[in-house]
Amino acid sequence: MRNLNKLSLLILVFACPVFVWAQTKRSPEFKEKYTLKEVVVLSRHNIRSPLSDNGSALGKLTPHQWTKWSSASSELTLRGGVLETMMGQFFRKWLVDEGLFTENYVPSVDEVNIYANSMQRTIATVQYFSSGFMPVANLSIHHRYTPSKMDPVFFPRLTKVSDSFCAEAMSQIAAMGGKNGIRGINEKLEDSYQILADVLDLKDSPACKAGETCAFDDYDTQIILKKGEEPAMKGSLKLANSASDAFILQYYEETDARKASFGHEISNSDWEKIARVKDVYGDVLFTAPIVAYNVAHPLLVYINDELNSEARKFTFLCGHDSNIASVNAALEVEDYELPNSIEKKTPIGCKLVFEKWLDKEGNEFISVNLVYQSTEQLRNLEMLDKENSPMVYQLQLKGLDLNSDGLYSFKDVCTRFEKAITAYDDIK
Repeated sequence: MRNLNKLSLLILVFACPVFVWAQTKRSPEFKEKYTLKEVVVLSRHNIRSPLSDNGSALGKLTPHQWTKWSSASSELTLRGGVLETMMGQFFRKWLVDEGLFTENYVPSVDEVNIYANSMQRTIATVQYFSSGFMPVANLSIHHRYTPSKMDPVFFPRLTKVSDSFCAEAMSQIAAMGGKNGIRGINEKLEDSYQILADVLDLKDSPACKAGETCAFDDYDTQIILKKGEEPAMKGSLKLANSASDAFILQYYEETDARKASFGHEISNSDWEKIARVKDVYGDVLFTAPIVAYNVAHPLLVYINDELNSEARKFTFLCGHDSNIASVNAALEVEDYELPNSIEKKTPIGCKLVFEKWLDKEGNEFISVNLVYQSTEQLRNLEMLDKENSPMVYQLQLKGLDLNSDGLYSFKDVCTRFEKAITAYDDIK
């Protein structure tokens, strides 16, 4: 889906109903009927270095050296900054074309809200995005703390934990593995674990030689749910996730694909299998409904308030993949797999975009899309414009009906937010 022009909701439904695309070329008829009133974005930060370095457990999983990153551990890389600036430029052109802003617009303090979690990678992401988005506006960037500290709004921690909560959460997580429960989750990843071990050359690694890890074969994953902390785990899925995460980032950062895979010749399908480990890890920790209601609650309240702010035209919130995953789960987004990306759920730099549209009678509508750069756009540092836009994938909300133009009733979406927010209050 390369030759796209502007964000829109003309929908093509393929043979499999999971693959529903929101195209970016709006029809004249659509533009006659609707005016864009507001956009709220929840973004994942762009490319960072791994959360751990060569001297950590990650470094011991391979005899090879990971890429020399252009940033310190967990911080935004130079490539990540360039890619985010491109995305900001694309959003500027899109919103000018839709009439929400004029070229070189300087907004009032109430019209635009840019707010990041207080981590280096999220603050840096919004700085780069805003420079591309409104380069002459000198936008104020809001974050609460000196880097790097987690802001409670973005911190996906459990604030309510009880025996009944843990029992329900574990039941919902186990259901992801089918009849074999937690083990079943790992069994479904057997192919991914194998390709990951092969590309790492795990059997030749310091970890294996020390008798610690020669295979990802601990399928009895332990889930840890503690009040005030993020959901966590122990076992092969956790260890494999650290390698999966590092490989994904290395693939984006390293222009030589063979070098990114430590000299192995692997296919795009293999890269997708490697990335699947990270996708599943995030699903297990953050998308069980009762967990999502718990950890996403502050963001759900914040986004709902922004969507109902009369003065606001544009909101950009920057957090993490766990934020997008948990918000989607709490809002009951239908399951999906993103095309043209090795990451199928929350690719690096992706944006959950809520667009508020107004018809001529004053009725308000919402579309919900994931906007992201394809794997090739990330790897090749491709400029984004009308002829080569980012990917735009329309998300489906369970139980809500789209109108004939592919839009949800604003009232229905607000009711869905209220349901998710109230579900937190019901956790005992």
